[in-house]
Amino acid sequence: MVKRLSAVFCSLLLLPALTSAAFAQTLTADQIVEKHLTALGGREALSKLTSRKATGTISISTPMGELSGPLELMAKAPNKVRADMRIDLTAVGGPGEMVMSQIFDGTNGWTLNSMQGDSPMEGDQLEGARNNFFPSPLLKYKEMGMTLAVQPGEQVNGRDAHVLLVTPKTGPVEKMFFDTESFLLVRSSSTMTSPELGATEQVSDSSDYRTVDGVKVAFLLLQSAAGQNITLKFATMEHNVELDDASFVKR
Repeated sequence: MVKRLSAVFCSLLLLPALTSAAFAQTLTADQIVEKHLTALGGREALSKLTSRKATGTISISTPMGELSGPLELMAKAPNKVRADMRIDLTAVGGPGEMVMSQIFDGTNGWTLNSMQGDSPMEGDQLEGARNNFFPSPLLKYKEMGMTLAVQPGEQVNGRDAHVLLVTPKTGPVEKMFFDTESFLLVRSSSTMTSPELGATEQVSDSSDYRTVDGVKVAFLLLQSAAGQNITLKFATMEHNVELDDASFVKR
């Protein structure tokens, strides 16, 4: 179970609605992007962000019960990121606490696991990290060589959504779903391939948006992959904190 749990986490990250599809076609990809960035707070506010530090909890559903523990996320422009968590396995009869970290320095990444050892990021996981620019990959997507295509509208949790297909220079293609009223990102999905799980669709739903330093940030993320559901619930969120580059390098 521990091995599968680790694989699912490390690989992270729909019914057609005809009325939404018709509406979505009235906007271009660039128009959807600009409305989305405006909804977040605007290009000027976003461009002022150099880093983000968030703390909260992670909960993971398993057939044997729910696992949970504290979570800390750090991101630094342009695309450095680190996630640290401690999962109590005793709740499901496990051997104790599992400490996990994902670290990406902007070029290379690693997964650290107190029970299984350390391993480098590879394949889709690595390419996905390279394309995950802070504070939003859509802020400078053209400069990054990404292309966007408007897809038929869909519904997410009963609400109409514009859908963009995001194709980076390299790495997995991603679908991004934007609420047609708020233009906030409500879902993203992609298919990732890993040696442990093969090709797996990964879906992440974003909600509970709150304004922090003039920018809206999702405080609740619901992720699913390979039948595993993961909930990330944040309690604190800070911007432009000093983050040492050494924090994003494997020691």
